[in-house]
Amino acid sequence: MSTTPHRPGDDRGREATPLLRATGVSKSFPGVRALEDVHLELRHGEVLALVGENGAGKSTLMKILSGLETADAGSLEVEGEPYAPSGPRAANELGISTIHQEFHLMPDLTVAQNVFAGREPRRAGFVDDRALVRRAAGLLERLGIPLDPRRRVSGLSVAEQQMVEIAKALSFDTRVLIMDEPTAALNDAEVQALFRLVRDFVSPRTGVVYISHRMEEIKEISDRITVLRDGRYIDTLDTPATSTRDVIARMVGRQIVTDVRPAPAPAGRPVVLRVEGLTTKKLLRDVSFELHEGEILGFAGLMGAGRTEVARAVVGADPSTGTVEVRGRPVTIRNPADAVRHGIGYLSEDRKRYGLLLDQDVAWNVVLSSLRSQTRAGFVRDGAARRTAAGMVGRLGIKTPSIRQRAKNLSGGNQQKIVLAKWLARDCDVLVVDEPTRGIDVGAKEEIYALLQDLAAQGKSIVMISSELPEVLRLAERIVVMCEGRVTGVVDNADATPHHLMELATRFGAAHTLAPTGDAR
Repeated sequence: MSTTPHRPGDDRGREATPLLRATGVSKSFPGVRALEDVHLELRHGEVLALVGENGAGKSTLMKILSGLETADAGSLEVEGEPYAPSGPRAANELGISTIHQEFHLMPDLTVAQNVFAGREPRRAGFVDDRALVRRAAGLLERLGIPLDPRRRVSGLSVAEQQMVEIAKALSFDTRVLIMDEPTAALNDAEVQALFRLVRDFVSPRTGVVYISHRMEEIKEISDRITVLRDGRYIDTLDTPATSTRDVIARMVGRQIVTDVRPAPAPAGRPVVLRVEGLTTKKLLRDVSFELHEGEILGFAGLMGAGRTEVARAVVGADPSTGTVEVRGRPVTIRNPADAVRHGIGYLSEDRKRYGLLLDQDVAWNVVLSSLRSQTRAGFVRDGAARRTAAGMVGRLGIKTPSIRQRAKNLSGGNQQKIVLAKWLARDCDVLVVDEPTRGIDVGAKEEIYALLQDLAAQGKSIVMISSELPEVLRLAERIVVMCEGRVTGVVDNADATPHHLMELATRFGAAHTLAPTGDAR
């Protein structure tokens, strides 16, 4: 493995013409140098992972390869021939297909209509629906995707919609498939189904550029890894010979510790939040737990276990029965506003939909939950709001050109910090954070981890829900494990292993016999 940056193609396989090559690609936007002298080489029959922090230039490079943007300098080649797509359709026709992280589907149309939109078979000038369904059915069968082409996309799960995007991309004579965070919303079984599709697609005439933040998946699915940092090419590494730590070090320019655990919790801390018998009509059954002052309490479990449902029920977003106590006093929480009045802030797993006003600036988002303290005679005191926002930007290290910058223009990590700032400005003592690092790169994850730990050290109490076991083990002093709407165990971090937590996460049926506290309850 190399220890200094080198350009792709320096090692084995140089004599073969790459399937796709980008050489010296540069791109600037007003005030931003997004890419500078970037190189990428995709070989025939391989999966090439493309990694880097948010802002590293991955998305810009992907847009250039897919025809959405034009490079200011550099060259592109496919099979050794110059490649300069005029747009996404031209890229598709040249065999380059892209699956974006945000789905580009029309929910009111069928699977078949989405897959062949703009390319429907026609008869006498009209769309031939039967031929369209036959063509889509044949494609889905060839790809091994068990979907009815006549189903409306609005009725599909997220995983099924992802499969429709893949079918749409492969409905062209695709040679290069570019995938941007394709597993962000998938569970483990769905990830493996996606990987089977990727492996079936790869052949001596095809290849995949796979963009992801998930190191475990990259190690499993990729042959080589190309690293970008700050818009520049850093290195290309053979996956089997490379450690996760080495990849991360190249991404962030420093070593990151990935195997630390929190210190044992001190005894005698007061209980800040007590939940007993939490039950909902659809899923939750008799969920109980305690959260101590200054504690990070993790919630683990498989998809559909009920972790998010617990968060939503506690903050009143969904109706439930059971009791909630805040510092020993029973409280009634019928809606999120009630939760905030009792000092409980909720960071949804979908921060863009439920946590931010993306078209508003940083300042407005920060003070959104504390407007009452920022107003006088019914009018917002702009100066006070600016001071509050500026203070939070400095306190949390939010990277923004100005507090007047729109939230949608910031990276995922900085958007998450804004949501945290919103609840800290409201002085919430309890924070319920659901998937706090979803869609965030490794470096930004470290910042979020440090921020949550600092808040706990300051006496804030945090319920943290995460689908990533390493993240739970890294931060949580105790871990509540759920399966199918029930708590199946509460484990001290010192006693927790991934194997033990997974056993508890698949332990439905024993839940009702478990003790209220202790390991493997």
